[in-house]
Amino acid sequence: MAEWRGQPVFIVRRTEEILTNLKKVESAVADPDSAASVQPAYVDRKLRSIKPEILVLVGLCTHLGCAPSFRPEVAPADLGGDWVGGYFCPCHGSKYDLAGRVYKAQPAPLNLPVPPHSYESDDVIIVGVDQEKA
Repeated sequence: MAEWRGQPVFIVRRTEEILTNLKKVESAVADPDSAASVQPAYVDRKLRSIKPEILVLVGLCTHLGCAPSFRPEVAPADLGGDWVGGYFCPCHGSKYDLAGRVYKAQPAPLNLPVPPHSYESDDVIIVGVDQEKA
């Protein structure tokens, strides 16, 4: 985990399986195209990333600012058989997929924010500097 402006930043390398599972949950998330969510214009609206395999999110629940837990496992007993991995906020139960998109009927109103970021190289991400200005 990284930090930007005093906020936790989650950086996740997504596999092909994870990317495939994102398509499976599109009908279950509240804002699948991220139309009402905070993110730079240069990220893909569905994958919410510059590079499909790398996800960068601000790690604060959009309900009350709690820190959601990274829960990448598929179908854990406590989250149900339809869970394909994502983030779970234990404080009030909000669930997000592995693109940071909030599921429908959750306390959280919006997807997890995507901070401005850019790639200095394949291995170095600069959080807080827009891709277009890097």
